[in-house]
Amino acid sequence: MTPADLSRTVAHAVRDAVEDGELPEGAELPQRVVVDRTRPGGVGEYATAVAFPLAKSAGRPPAEVARLLARRLERAPGIEKVEVTGAGFLNFVMGRPSARALVREVRERGARYGFPPQGEATTRDAVVRDAVLRLGGQPDGTGRGALRVAPVPKREGEVFAAYGADAARWAMLAVAPHETPSFSARLLVQDESGEFFRVRYAYARSRALSRNAALLGFHAEPGDVDGADALLRALADHPLALEAAAHHRAPERLARQLVRLADALLDFQYDVLPKGDEKPSAAHRARLALAEAAGTVLAGGLSLLGIAAPERL
Repeated sequence: MTPADLSRTVAHAVRDAVEDGELPEGAELPQRVVVDRTRPGGVGEYATAVAFPLAKSAGRPPAEVARLLARRLERAPGIEKVEVTGAGFLNFVMGRPSARALVREVRERGARYGFPPQGEATTRDAVVRDAVLRLGGQPDGTGRGALRVAPVPKREGEVFAAYGADAARWAMLAVAPHETPSFSARLLVQDESGEFFRVRYAYARSRALSRNAALLGFHAEPGDVDGADALLRALADHPLALEAAAHHRAPERLARQLVRLADALLDFQYDVLPKGDEKPSAAHRARLALAEAAGTVLAGGLSLLGIAAPERL
């Protein structure tokens, strides 16, 4: 179950509780349930405060509303455990992500997995605002709601000329908009010590795995995969990372998510293809499908930042 699925599942549980009379008809149904990563020291992977606004409109304590929702939600597929903490926070321990389901969803949605709709920008302000718009966020505002974008330490034209559009955009977007971006020779180094290189390299490796598999006479097919928990978790978390990046107008959150996904894929890549005299099996096809899905998501994430995903590096 992805974070977006969890949000919909909680919303359905709320509506069902009203229809079944557990919550009064006057309870205000949420248009959208916000699900966040659990903070350090919390329980499980995700949490929501949906019980608080519900409790206010229902005239009941938040903890009571949270407990009745927990009883419904603990039966939902993909949720291992639901726990109520504090004054009424719902905390979720999720079951292990399904490689088969995740790969099929990524294949279905392609590079647009996890993100909503959506230039050529020549200043950092324009780059940041362009990325926020691509993510589905609203960059404009006034007063405290205004998006503050710190300028680069040099003239923007010089930065684009020196580092190229893709590397310059990465540097501008890898830190919070109000922070000053750092430009160094590290951006241009072609090895895994640099995050910008690792993200694009991981995508290129996913394409190389597909080419090499074709030479060995087999193709990808979604299936269960063992020993890929880090990669599965990163893929499952991707929609929530995009939603958070849009909500907070924080493209750097997407950049961090892409680094996490790339590192997991680079660790996983060595177990994808057959070794030695080993014959391709269903396990190899499933692993290749997972690697291809991760590559697709990396390409989609880079496109949201306005950065190209080269098939060879």
